[in-house]
Amino acid sequence: MELGQQRLTKLTITPLEKQGEQYNRLQKKAFSVQFNPESYSVSKSVNWGPPKDSSGEQANTQRQVNAPTVEFKGGGSRQLTLELFFDVTESLIFQDVRQETNKIVALTRIERDEQHPPVCEISWGQAPVGSDFPFTGVITSLTQNFTLFKGNGKPLRANLNLTVLEFLAPLADKRQTDPELTTHIIKGGDTLSDISAQFYRNPKRWRIIAEANQLDDPRNLEKYIGQTLTIPKLG
Repeated sequence: MELGQQRLTKLTITPLEKQGEQYNRLQKKAFSVQFNPESYSVSKSVNWGPPKDSSGEQANTQRQVNAPTVEFKGGGSRQLTLELFFDVTESLIFQDVRQETNKIVALTRIERDEQHPPVCEISWGQAPVGSDFPFTGVITSLTQNFTLFKGNGKPLRANLNLTVLEFLAPLADKRQTDPELTTHIIKGGDTLSDISAQFYRNPKRWRIIAEANQLDDPRNLEKYIGQTLTIPKLG
């Protein structure tokens, strides 16, 4: 298939719901943006600094060297910045662009019985492991700029600028760094696709788990109920 004939993949935003220690997708509330962004940016701070002495104070700079010894102080959260464009001037369905932009506005508000606005997963096509997408985070800033209006004052075009701060669910984050948590006990109803989606956020990677555990019948996990699966880390 020629590049120009490839099917357009839309950037999709999916709210997540906390269930126990995990955050799961609310597929019924997922939506795609009207137009894909022309660009996006991802920033991340990595903190290094001079070590502290035994009293907890910052060690003095040594005069014999050009710069002090530094040590790792921890990584900061990634931050995704998106610019999105919306236009309903030729729409036969929407008469007000806010009917589209309000889907994003809703992600900044607290729903009934919730303590904070929803955590979201932002995805855009298939990406190599460790890439920017899927990006899980919370919206920390949203600016709406309406640029074209009908005679009755209803806006028809809008530019949205949003900043999304990375959110790492504690259990999911530990699974990426703690070898003791890279296992799964098979229970009734499990499928390798579901397990792959849970650990790798991609159901198509189930063969990695099947091969690592030498499963002779990977499509039927009922015979393995109670068995502990090793979940390999992706390179």
